[in-house]
Amino acid sequence: MTHWSVYTDGRPSHTISGDVRIAHAVHSPQLNNSRDILLYLPPSYWASEKRYPVIYMHDGQNLFDAHTSYAGEWGVDETMQQLSSEGIEAIIVGLPNLGNSRISEYNPYPSPRFRHARGDKYVQFISDTLKPIIDRDYRTRPESRSTGIVGSSMGGLISLYAWLAHPNVFGIGGAMSPSLWIARNAVFDHVRQAPFNDGRLYIDIGTRELPRQFSQYANAFSDSVAALRDHLEERGYRNSSRLRYVKERGGEHNEASWARRLPNVLRFLLKP
Repeated sequence: MTHWSVYTDGRPSHTISGDVRIAHAVHSPQLNNSRDILLYLPPSYWASEKRYPVIYMHDGQNLFDAHTSYAGEWGVDETMQQLSSEGIEAIIVGLPNLGNSRISEYNPYPSPRFRHARGDKYVQFISDTLKPIIDRDYRTRPESRSTGIVGSSMGGLISLYAWLAHPNVFGIGGAMSPSLWIARNAVFDHVRQAPFNDGRLYIDIGTRELPRQFSQYANAFSDSVAALRDHLEERGYRNSSRLRYVKERGGEHNEASWARRLPNVLRFLLKP
């Protein structure tokens, strides 16, 4: 049985809002490693018998607590507290990355440059090991239309991959500023070949994703996400209630930009 404790217990310094739990050293047989798992519960959880959709998110150390963040906090807990007043509630599961293993675990497409692509095993860890734990320990809505996976940059790439590869598990997907350049846009072939997912997908990009010294590549970065939208539409993902593409003026490749866009991302993905 997985032991969940209150995240703030014994932490004199934190920036947590609401009820966030932690399970230490959850083992992945797929990856042969372990990591702490964070979990946010909606305000109505303990006062009701409701079941809730679940969103799995990557780079967990950046989601809830500025004291653990290495690049800025997304404020997922504050966002969900705010959305609850609009009747939008969900359980959010945060998976911290393991530092040097981040790129390999978030990359599902092997290439000469990135040979150690372990993204498929990472997604299997979420779907086959972690999800059953969450569904056992908490009142979830376990069906695919209520199960989501959301991330940014490399986390956006692996979220897109999971949504394409496992439509029977993840009916909700969010890829913010996805790193589509990995394996020379291999994800485009995946879009063409993957089984159709009749759930919802959100993709976005900012107009200032790259630092000024790399401005010559900015259009290519932005155009790749627009091309992803085009490929998805060619596959039949044309319904605006199922696919949303956003290009944010001034949006950068950082936590502050993703945190700013997050409320509308979740409004779209979690709307009834």
